[in-house]
Amino acid sequence: MSKIKHPSGPSPLQLDLANRLIQKITTGELPAGTHLTEESLASQFDVSRTPVKAALRLVAQQELLDYHVNSGYFVSANTSPQPVPSIFVAGISGDALYQQMIDDRKHRLLADTMTETDFLEQYPVSRSLLRGTLVRMAADGLIEKRRGQGWNFPPIVSAPELITESYQFRIAVECAGLLENSFKADAGQLSNSRLAHEKLLQQAEAEYSAAAFFTLNAAFHEMLARFSNNRFVLQAVQQQNQFARLDEHLALYHAPRQIDSCREHLQIIEALEHGNKEWASALMKHHLTVARDTK
Repeated sequence: MSKIKHPSGPSPLQLDLANRLIQKITTGELPAGTHLTEESLASQFDVSRTPVKAALRLVAQQELLDYHVNSGYFVSANTSPQPVPSIFVAGISGDALYQQMIDDRKHRLLADTMTETDFLEQYPVSRSLLRGTLVRMAADGLIEKRRGQGWNFPPIVSAPELITESYQFRIAVECAGLLENSFKADAGQLSNSRLAHEKLLQQAEAEYSAAAFFTLNAAFHEMLARFSNNRFVLQAVQQQNQFARLDEHLALYHAPRQIDSCREHLQIIEALEHGNKEWASALMKHHLTVARDTK
């Protein structure tokens, strides 16, 4: 992994934002040609525009972004499908802290409610890196900001019977959603999702990012639910994604299931590209059943 030098020394938050953008680009979540604005990214990451501006410069130095005068930054058309090294700062990286906090929460080493001071006593990181990681976890539904001070973790769902019931419910809802009369797939979104999955599969297994795959996985299932044009199907899938996020994140960091899941997603996409909803529904049932039994 490479270390980028910056005249004034990039902050941990700037480096973490840059790593997250690199991840989105190399997994295909941000396809070539995508226009990235400081304002939209600052809103997405819940930070000011200053660290976003620095992060964009760092990613451009990796030749993943092109800068156009008077227009701003665009994802490079020459982006390689090969994984690009993360930018590292001395000490723990944002990804490492994110993963460690998931592991610790799963093993009940973190309380249901914690303050930033509590976290800093447990993790030797800068406050800016901690805040950036907490914001990222909040965006993934793994923690929520309290109205006052502190953060709340959602309940831990680890009972085998609850996990089984969750998958059974998903099988019923997601397979039915694909068969809705109102179901209408968007060809452009299907194509972008297919390219993102193919790009991930082209990477060496050791280079896979579990966090990137989880984002891609959740987006895939919600995309198909949205195609159903049934708001209750979409709400159910979003709820189940929220319900299982902590368990899924931990499983994806420690299980080799990513490759098979990617291939199964591609089979479903192919069926929908050929207009075969019935086959896509059957493939979805197999996909979720295998995931349930693997869990």
